[in-house]
Amino acid sequence: MSLTLTQFLSWSLVTVIIWVQSFSGTNSTFPGYSSQLKQLLSLSQRHLNYFAFASDAGKLLGFISGLAASHFPGLDWLVLLIGSILGLIGYGLQYLAIKFHITFLLSFWSFLVLSFIAGHSICWMNTVCLVFIQKFKSNHQVAAGIITSYQGLSTKIYTDIVHVVSSAPGKRAQHYLLLNAILPMIVCVIFIANVVALKIDAVGLGEPRNMRVAFLLMFVITIFTGAYSIISSSLSIKILPWVNATVIGLFLLAPLTVIPIVEKVREKSNGDLGRMEKEGEDDKETQVVVREEIVVVREEIGWKLMLQRLNFWLYIVVYFLGPTIGLIFLNNLGQIVESRGYAGTAFVPLSSSFGFFGRLIPSFIDYYIRHKISRPALVAILMVPEAAAFILLLSSANTSLFISTAIIGTCTGAISSIAISITAELFGTVNFPVNHNIMVANIPLGSLVFGQLASHVYHKEGVLSGDGKCIGMECYRSTFILWGSLCCLGFFIALVLYARTRKFYSQ
Repeated sequence: MSLTLTQFLSWSLVTVIIWVQSFSGTNSTFPGYSSQLKQLLSLSQRHLNYFAFASDAGKLLGFISGLAASHFPGLDWLVLLIGSILGLIGYGLQYLAIKFHITFLLSFWSFLVLSFIAGHSICWMNTVCLVFIQKFKSNHQVAAGIITSYQGLSTKIYTDIVHVVSSAPGKRAQHYLLLNAILPMIVCVIFIANVVALKIDAVGLGEPRNMRVAFLLMFVITIFTGAYSIISSSLSIKILPWVNATVIGLFLLAPLTVIPIVEKVREKSNGDLGRMEKEGEDDKETQVVVREEIVVVREEIGWKLMLQRLNFWLYIVVYFLGPTIGLIFLNNLGQIVESRGYAGTAFVPLSSSFGFFGRLIPSFIDYYIRHKISRPALVAILMVPEAAAFILLLSSANTSLFISTAIIGTCTGAISSIAISITAELFGTVNFPVNHNIMVANIPLGSLVFGQLASHVYHKEGVLSGDGKCIGMECYRSTFILWGSLCCLGFFIALVLYARTRKFYSQ
């Protein structure tokens, strides 16, 4: 059976969704230029944290994009376009302000508002990806892990491109902001072109053929992508910037080859693989039937009713004390590594690479040991190494920062990926875009509370240099103790959530 144009376009739309995720994590690039922005705008550490908070605060209005996606399912391209335009405005005006020294835009309040707009833009782009993931009924967690894992790669991608186009380190903040503004728009245009070519919307596409074999190939591609990302981000490995950017670009194009390879194998296997896939399709149909029976028993919960459920509040507190703290650590990573004597961007690509692998881990677990461990139990397990990583940061050894950054990036990415499926399973898929955006609205609160506590300790402890930089282990020692303790508390609350949902997941 030969590959048709529709089949190729169908899979290319999956690839474009991966690209959307790869370039939508623009707020994760903040540690890469935060130190330079602090110097350019003459900011204190506390003011710099307000920018990080403003970017995260955009999630407070994320439910708007969820409502738009729920009420206009045929206009996913428009939801993505709105997000791209908001990002173009938020990051683009910041770039112009620095590039051309536009006085009124260089003020603290102007940058604060623009950071909020830029952060809110990500909600619209992520919503399209989350809705798209929901159509993989029989491979939901696998699709969620593979697709969302690429958002963990955003920092690595942007950093590699910046190192290619920016020969002067002093201008890297400008280039980060410019790329944050234009690259999501370019990907949005490609997405719209695919939708127009297929004459359907992403939600109405239906699950592409050959997913059983295709997912295996995607695992291989993502493993090699993550492995190269970690190797090239290692402090001991020096690779030319243009080589890094080229190789990562080829990995991003690789998913386009999946379906053509599958079809070629089908032709040369004399029908053997076809029979295997037929059996796989039968299994998938059975899984769908079982899943539909569970949905009938499980109530589809709207956001008002969700807010009245104890499981929701346990769930959101676990997220608040786990991945949210991890994200705050990553937002402050530039200043953390500077306080320990490294370059501000030294560990940023590394954290991105491990975050990529972390988001992929649940897919491996779901694919190979599905139903043997519930997702709340897996979240509880992941909280343990994250808490240990913060305690490890109290050591002044060089390797402790490397290991802890890798662990926190991995655990934060993994729990963020698992959370997508937990929201859909506990509260249903009908109102999923709104419900999940409400759930992640805890991140701005964590950014404000934990970020400001960290900046307070930063100024109180250690030795402040003439440019306001804190040098020494004491800059974040108390912060790491607090964050590690809160992760331990989150572990016990995760156990409570696991106990309350154990019967549900046993089905």
